[in-house]
Amino acid sequence: MRYNKIKLGALAVLASAQLFAGNPQRTGSSAAPELLINPWARSAGWGGLNVASVRGIEGSFVNVAGLAFTKGTEVVFSNTQWLMGSGISINSAGLSQRVTPNGVLGISLVSFDYGEWEITTVNQPEGGVGTIAPSALTFGLSYAQKFTNTIFGGVSVKVFNQAINNLSATAIMADAGVQYVKGDFKFGITLKNVGSNLSFSGDGNSITLPVPQNTHSQSYEQRSASFELPSQLSLGANYDFYFEDKLWRVTPGFTFQSNSFEKDQYVFGAELAWNKYLMVRGAYTMFDNRVDEIRTTALTGVSGGVTFQAPLTKGGDNYFAIDYAYRATNPFSGIHSISARFDL
Repeated sequence: MRYNKIKLGALAVLASAQLFAGNPQRTGSSAAPELLINPWARSAGWGGLNVASVRGIEGSFVNVAGLAFTKGTEVVFSNTQWLMGSGISINSAGLSQRVTPNGVLGISLVSFDYGEWEITTVNQPEGGVGTIAPSALTFGLSYAQKFTNTIFGGVSVKVFNQAINNLSATAIMADAGVQYVKGDFKFGITLKNVGSNLSFSGDGNSITLPVPQNTHSQSYEQRSASFELPSQLSLGANYDFYFEDKLWRVTPGFTFQSNSFEKDQYVFGAELAWNKYLMVRGAYTMFDNRVDEIRTTALTGVSGGVTFQAPLTKGGDNYFAIDYAYRATNPFSGIHSISARFDL
């Protein structure tokens, strides 16, 4: 009975795909596009291709069901230099902990630093009246569980806050995901960023105008428009091929991403692994440009990455790993991500 319920839930998520079909006419009109930026190096180097095979805290972004594969405790710290030359950096930290024989709890924090620059006004176009420092922060609380030997699922609740000196906005959303694992075959599906609209409030919305009698001035608050979150539906599959008594592994994969405020994306790629110590991966993302044949993102589609992993104890299952990822862009000089990972 439980297995049938899980199948029905997965079918319901699949059926919702038509609600989130790619819509190039709405590109750039959503709130919080930061929610679609992968801050974790291991999965970023694979172009988010591992919807079906992501493991650990990186599942908090790619597919929360992958959190269920955490063996004990996992801690990850990551830094991303976004669009080199823009001065934007992303710092993230995550912790996943097994709390029951079949359940894992995860906490993640992603912070965007856009830098600082001078405030300019009509009367002071050169600045000199202070500086401005926008910021964005995403906090996530996730839970994933093993339901059967082949079915894994999870949910995540996230709070997103974006702020500038005198304005701020907050939204709450949820993710849900399922993974099916049968031997070396893996299939995954996830629905992300479904939640409340985002609108700004604060003193920045106020304006001082003279009253009709022109005897004094009074402050008025302007209404801020609300914007929908960039919901996304992704499904993908991977298959592991082993060689030389499982010393080598090759995992090709495919992922389809349907965005509510962007064009659909098709991701192809593969990962090559030597034992548990070295992994090299690459992917290419195709954007569905059939409507206008115009590229609407700085990303060119090429991504790649590498992982170096070493056991913390001789013959043990605890590892320390360094992940690196590069995503090609035009313009700017690409996106670089690096993560430090502890599997305890």
